[in-house]
Amino acid sequence: MTRPDQDTQFDEEAAPPGGGTQARGYRRIRAYLKTLDNSPGVYRMLDEKGAVLYVGKARNLKKRVSSYARASGHTARIGRMVASTAAMMFLTTKTETEALLLEQNLIKQLKPRYNVLLRDDKSFPNILVSRAHPFPQIKKHRGKRSEEGDYFGPFASAGAVNRTLNQLQRVFLLRNCTDAVFSTRTRPCLLHQIARCSAPCVGKISEAEYGRLVDEASAFLSGRTTRIQADLAAEMARASAALEFERAAALRDRIRALTQVQSAQGINPAGVAEADVIALYQEGGQACVQVFFIRAHQNWGNRAYYPRTGSGAEAPEVMEAFLGQFYARRPPPRMILLSTPIEHMDLMRDALSGKLGRKVTLLLPQRGEKAELVENALRNARESLGRRLAETIAQGRLLDGLAAAFDLPKRPERIEVYDNSHIQGAHAVGAMIVASPEGFVKSAYRKFNIKGDDLTPGDDFGMMKEVLTRRFKRLLKEDPQRQSGAWPDLLLIDGGAGQVSAVAEIMAALGISDVPFIGVAKGEDRDAGKEEFYFPDRPNRPRALARTDPVLYFIQRLRDEAHRFAIGTHRKKRARAMGANPLDEVPGVGPGRKRALLAHFGSAKAVARAALADLKSVEGISDTLAETIHDFFHERG
Repeated sequence: MTRPDQDTQFDEEAAPPGGGTQARGYRRIRAYLKTLDNSPGVYRMLDEKGAVLYVGKARNLKKRVSSYARASGHTARIGRMVASTAAMMFLTTKTETEALLLEQNLIKQLKPRYNVLLRDDKSFPNILVSRAHPFPQIKKHRGKRSEEGDYFGPFASAGAVNRTLNQLQRVFLLRNCTDAVFSTRTRPCLLHQIARCSAPCVGKISEAEYGRLVDEASAFLSGRTTRIQADLAAEMARASAALEFERAAALRDRIRALTQVQSAQGINPAGVAEADVIALYQEGGQACVQVFFIRAHQNWGNRAYYPRTGSGAEAPEVMEAFLGQFYARRPPPRMILLSTPIEHMDLMRDALSGKLGRKVTLLLPQRGEKAELVENALRNARESLGRRLAETIAQGRLLDGLAAAFDLPKRPERIEVYDNSHIQGAHAVGAMIVASPEGFVKSAYRKFNIKGDDLTPGDDFGMMKEVLTRRFKRLLKEDPQRQSGAWPDLLLIDGGAGQVSAVAEIMAALGISDVPFIGVAKGEDRDAGKEEFYFPDRPNRPRALARTDPVLYFIQRLRDEAHRFAIGTHRKKRARAMGANPLDEVPGVGPGRKRALLAHFGSAKAVARAALADLKSVEGISDTLAETIHDFFHERG
């Protein structure tokens, strides 16, 4: 992708804001035609406040912008967008492919109201067969492929990876323990006892035999299952003929496990070795995209996405935007099967081929096995969206009930729930979860490491003040006009009158008076079934809801989710702190020198107490570094 600081020329200009009616929007857009040429590029449409309404690409900027300057022939969605347009900005690129890549990056960054936006863009897990050890480990891997080994994926979820790993262990008996655990074993672990590992850690299998199992596992994950089964069957027959019945039974069990793995995969297309199957279904102004991952002739799971449809975009635009954003951070497969055509099929194919480094095929199959795969994905998309619409209706009723129960000015579309977690003030964290009419918005969850040095350990009020101050100062800085949808309609605070008073103090100091907040605390005798609700205008007079009120259950679910997230975040922070080593903070001491110091002195505490002469005697530690280490711990002490 071309960036503004590279060789490609980028021209950026914007008219001063103004206008607002549809006629004025047309005139504003038409005024730019005199300054545009026929270059490819990206354009942005802005409203009167400077917020980006829409990001689009064009093979010919002048021709594309002129299509908006006409007073007729637009859909209702485009008409509303043009009427709101007060200014435009342009970036020219060398090619339309560069424009496509830049467009998708800007959409993800700016989140314009009228663009299709993929809201859930988490990475996918893979299976890694590590090759950095004589006895390779098989494990789940997520993120950058920096470790030496063979990667297989993507899988649709961690659950799909875990199920496959569990089945592969039964077939190929590969270890899943870390190298550190492997090096310290003196007897086989439980996995060997239940026939899930060949116990290479204690010499139960030779390196050559284990290597053959690794090769077989890699072959299976690459789709060469027929040969593996044939080899196992032949080996079982030879063991039986040699009267090695125990070994023959073990091979029989491996063959059965392999058969179960294949049957558990569900869809196993014979004619499709590698493909993503992508199907789109729209209804009621919402969309669902189902993605099935086919690798090595096996189904490696599927995932549903619910992109924001940009105020009513048509199916081809939704599908094209989904493809651009979905593959922005991950490599595409060699084949992509689609249920819906896109406008720029050749352009998307070229962009994805450039990203992969080899040809990517986009197909709209009409018959045969590929068409059946697409139809199956489309059925799943239709059913998933149906379930989501039903849940949204139910969630909407609860939000309406919440607004009525607490006299809110409107139904809250975004609820933020806050909670703190610590143990006597140690490893304190704050947590924020978000709920919307579609349920929990986990991509919007946030954690806050409590930084206040002046806080008394266990000061929940002070912690809440710090979290809310940081949260709303950032909102005021990044989105003062409240255009991004990141501003909450309601805050739920885990706590009673004290917490509510702390929040009221912070909101008043920041000048925010239109975001309602409520404290939620357990009632008398800490009875979770009798919640009490505290309000800033009457902090000492809590209210309660009937035990059978659905709104009460809804709020409890929100509070419990915030508590779960806060506890989980706290535990991770505490675990990291417990595993930390003071030597990690010493400048110039990397993993190798740390091992040398620990091997020489036995512990980090002994290193900290060591005399300078003793530090200089450690192999690999120079006199200068020894002085640095000594000064580091001396100053700390």
